[in-house]
Amino acid sequence: MAEAPAPHPVAISDDGAIRTITVQRPDKLNALNAATLQALAEAFSDAAADPAVRVVVLTGAGPKAFVAGADIAEMNTLSAVQGRDFSLLGQALMRRIERMPKPVIARVNGFALGGGLELAMACHLRIAADSAKVGQPEINLGLIPGFGGSQRLLRLCGRAATLELCLLGTPLDAARALALGIVNEVVPAAELDARVQALARQLAQSAPLALRGLLDAVHVGGECSLDAGLEYESAQFGLLFATEDMREGTSAFLQRRPPAFQNR
Repeated sequence: MAEAPAPHPVAISDDGAIRTITVQRPDKLNALNAATLQALAEAFSDAAADPAVRVVVLTGAGPKAFVAGADIAEMNTLSAVQGRDFSLLGQALMRRIERMPKPVIARVNGFALGGGLELAMACHLRIAADSAKVGQPEINLGLIPGFGGSQRLLRLCGRAATLELCLLGTPLDAARALALGIVNEVVPAAELDARVQALARQLAQSAPLALRGLLDAVHVGGECSLDAGLEYESAQFGLLFATEDMREGTSAFLQRRPPAFQNR
């Protein structure tokens, strides 16, 4: 008897303008193998291209893990060249998420270790349950982070914390992750869904073109000089004066009513 095909590693659901992308390998604690990385890349490309989607929530299936890391069983079989290709595949996904023109919220519901933390750090906001744990334990496997962990940690929380996480490989609890700036907010596990949905709804009601301009400005500014970043910000600011949403937003403020942004 032929074996049943493996379930698709990524589930997608929509709630109005909010798209939820879920890594669904709960039996593997949602570990990232090559097929999952490719499926996530496709899911984010589709979300970026879909005008009905204004915000994306990324999470992991099951009660234990957001993503517990890369798939160690798969990595154990790779050659040096294949290992580099696997790293490049993961890094390409993280850059795709980081450069999304729409806000991406990581719903960190459990373990976010190794590739899981790298995946969360590529998102624009990270909301963690108080039971979550984060870390870069690759040193315990004779490896270093391969999906951008050493670089994004450095930019998020500085040299000392990056060296602590990567050299020691010891997971941190959610409270310490918040103190270091790795996550934006920590809430009781029972309140995680409500908090993430509230933030997603708020973002879905914001002006999409302004959100895109802001994401672009922060991304560009993080990779260039202050003068160049300020010039880019001014250019984006000026461009928004050509949008109907800017007229709607300013008119709504003056008329003391909620704005109705149309992505125009």
